[in-house]
Amino acid sequence: MSQVQSPNPIVSTVPFEQDGAHSGFLRLPTSRDESAWGAVMIPIVVIRNGDGPTALLTGANHGDEYEGPIALQALAHELKPEDIRGRVIIVPFMNTPAFHAGRRISPLDGVNLNRCFPGRPDGSPTEKIADYFLRHLVPLADIVLDFHSGGKTLDFVPMAAAHLLESAVQQEACVAAMRAFNAPYSMALREIDAVGMYDTVVEEAGKTFVTTELGGGGSATARSARIARRGVRNLLKHAGLLSGDPEIAPSIDIDTTVGDCFHFCERSGLAEFLVDLGETVERGDPLALIWPVERAGGGPVTIEARNSGILAARHFPGLIKPGDCLAVVATVVEGFGD
Repeated sequence: MSQVQSPNPIVSTVPFEQDGAHSGFLRLPTSRDESAWGAVMIPIVVIRNGDGPTALLTGANHGDEYEGPIALQALAHELKPEDIRGRVIIVPFMNTPAFHAGRRISPLDGVNLNRCFPGRPDGSPTEKIADYFLRHLVPLADIVLDFHSGGKTLDFVPMAAAHLLESAVQQEACVAAMRAFNAPYSMALREIDAVGMYDTVVEEAGKTFVTTELGGGGSATARSARIARRGVRNLLKHAGLLSGDPEIAPSIDIDTTVGDCFHFCERSGLAEFLVDLGETVERGDPLALIWPVERAGGGPVTIEARNSGILAARHFPGLIKPGDCLAVVATVVEGFGD
């Protein structure tokens, strides 16, 4: 006999089926030292105008990534029901506890939201958030955008990304949406470990999904915020929610599904990059020096590129240790997904 799944304790204070603009919260009961009968209040805005597609837009899946929250706060403030046809669900701070703490993972339970899907309705606070999104919000959506950047430990060229999927039809839809977002770089993305990711469960639900990596270093720049603001409106135009055509500029196609793109550090030290983000490198070229930090006078270890392409991502803090991702050298391609 199959078990009956427990109900999720999260309660929405906004309606999803009523026309208009509605601002409120996803209220998650959480008993903790400072609030015995307290709740985590996850801000949400639902804007609806008649029948049409639904877009689910999320930021701060990781709490130290800021382009998504900036773009989605601006969109929630500016977008009016009469501007759209259909429904837009905006969650600027998906992982609200981590966002307020400025951390990648939640301070409530030490769980990484983007590694705990499908979640559990009777689990930890982060697992309950994952379960609610998967069971209650994702089914409402036709198209899903989840903003990311490098947080405090990585920095990226600004890119939108789509994964390689088994369904050619679904992959075509995801690639078209990625191109409509129109970041300066468009990436065919291979995840190091896709288990437990929001991306994975949304794609398994058959949805059109776009993600981004728009910078990093635990902050947003004027340029990365502009890319995020323009990109989300481009996506809504592409989906038919907003009128008009997406604002399209040239974009460079890059690929991490081929070649030896990911470079992991095997020693501690001080990283000196010899190539900047967006610059080209050939296989075997010096990519970075790792200087010893235990004493002065010792020479560095040279890290060579194992792939030809562009430096698409790099470790952000100056100090690095074994197991850290040092760099991603992505292959430049033409017409990914075309």
